[in-house]
Amino acid sequence: MLWPFNHFRKPRLAPAGTIEAIYGMIVTQAREPIFYRDLGVPDTVNGRFDLLLLHLWLLLRRLRTAPGAVELSQALFDRFCEDMDDNLREMGVGDQTVPKRMRAFGEAFYGRVQAYDQAIDAGAEALAQAICKNILNGAAMDRARRLAAYAQAAEANLGLTGEPALLLGSFEFPAPIAKDVTP
Repeated sequence: MLWPFNHFRKPRLAPAGTIEAIYGMIVTQAREPIFYRDLGVPDTVNGRFDLLLLHLWLLLRRLRTAPGAVELSQALFDRFCEDMDDNLREMGVGDQTVPKRMRAFGEAFYGRVQAYDQAIDAGAEALAQAICKNILNGAAMDRARRLAAYAQAAEANLGLTGEPALLLGSFEFPAPIAKDVTP
């Protein structure tokens, strides 16, 4: 289980530069304009948060299958928590409110991880429904299907990436699918 306060108990074992590089890749991919422009992800704080969670989930899901990736997974989760804390403070959220909002972020993260894990195992339509609900606010199933196809392609791409490449951040997310490719 990823725990948001482990960084208080022990030093990070994964190199900080690698964590920053991998987390930067996740953030960069989640900010690709095509998601917002063509796939209908709301270009809002919540929309960006949900897309960041989708990409973090995809990578953490793959890292669960890599025996040497436990520390990297925890370090990435810790970095995500630090980023959310920093963003809240930049938006002017007060010190007394930050812990409540962080708890809400944690609940959102774990809820979506559970929903996406169950959905991807159940198939493309179930994943599209989960994405529609969590990212597209319950609207636009056609776009949700394209996002689900993208998530499945990203999962497959990450699945083909060997553990050494994963641990070093030597992988890429696939390009988002802008148009419906079904006949």
